[in-house]
Amino acid sequence: MHRDTEILRRLLAAGAVAALLGTVLGAYGSIGRAPDLTPILVSSPRVVVLKSKRLLHLFDGDRLVRSYPIDLGVSPQEDKRLAADGRTPEGLFRIVTKNPRSPFHRFLGLDYPDLDAVEHGLTSRLITFGEAAAILRARGAGVCPDWSTVLGGGIGIHGRRRGWDWTAGCIALADRHVDELFGILRLGDPVEILP
Repeated sequence: MHRDTEILRRLLAAGAVAALLGTVLGAYGSIGRAPDLTPILVSSPRVVVLKSKRLLHLFDGDRLVRSYPIDLGVSPQEDKRLAADGRTPEGLFRIVTKNPRSPFHRFLGLDYPDLDAVEHGLTSRLITFGEAAAILRARGAGVCPDWSTVLGGGIGIHGRRRGWDWTAGCIALADRHVDELFGILRLGDPVEILP
């Protein structure tokens, strides 16, 4: 461990990688300094989650603004299909709720279930046509769909990151990171979750 620290000090002293290292550490944590949480202004916020990388990227239009480490559901490898499967859903969602007093610090609720989940639910006879129609109407209106069907719901971005996959399908960030996102993201902003 001491040798690794000495190598890192030499690289930093050389200055050749200091800027790159500062950018990386700003997103993932730090060695002896706090991550970059300089206030930012974002006019067209959108979020892209890369499940395989355990990263949430905040964009302003097409410009990457910041990246945050995340935790996922206990079974994150596949797309969400059922309420209790522990999977984080994949697809394009919108923020439909904001709860500043969540048990998970802050909560930005997504409009899951999406069209793919509804289609799977219908073809597998897990939900009725009435339930499917109600979910799709809510999504079309930009409001929270029914989270009580067998497909599940209550999926969102929240705090209380632990450093391992533990949620029921949500995306967990460090509290200070979700505080920043909570102040930037608005109802209706897009969240794309990729494998």
